[in-house]
Amino acid sequence: MKKLMKKQQGLTMISMVVVIVFLLFQAVIAMNVIPVYMTDRSVKDVMERVEQDPKSIGMSAKELKVSVMKRLRLNSVYDIKPEYVSAKKGRGENIVTIEYEPRGKLIGTLDFIVTFKHEIKIPIR
Repeated sequence: MKKLMKKQQGLTMISMVVVIVFLLFQAVIAMNVIPVYMTDRSVKDVMERVEQDPKSIGMSAKELKVSVMKRLRLNSVYDIKPEYVSAKKGRGENIVTIEYEPRGKLIGTLDFIVTFKHEIKIPIR
């Protein structure tokens, strides 16, 4: 009985290779996707700062869009193009929206697409 238990301990070489390949695949996905989420975190921080800035109150929709774009550039976010940012006048507030879909390659012909949308409302005086 002891001989059988001793003989069956651990992983086989094939199962170790499978585990290593799986972990490498996960690492490749993480290395490609994590920067996209880090950029989105910067976009979200910019939107929150614009929303909390007292100077934003009373700005026109066009001025808010320019302000958001300047803040994005100051935070080294160059992936957001002006056409992804929209600012509209609503009832008693301006609504600023950033909506974009970053795309990227994972391995070979395998790609990824991530969709983000952030919206803030700034009161009009």
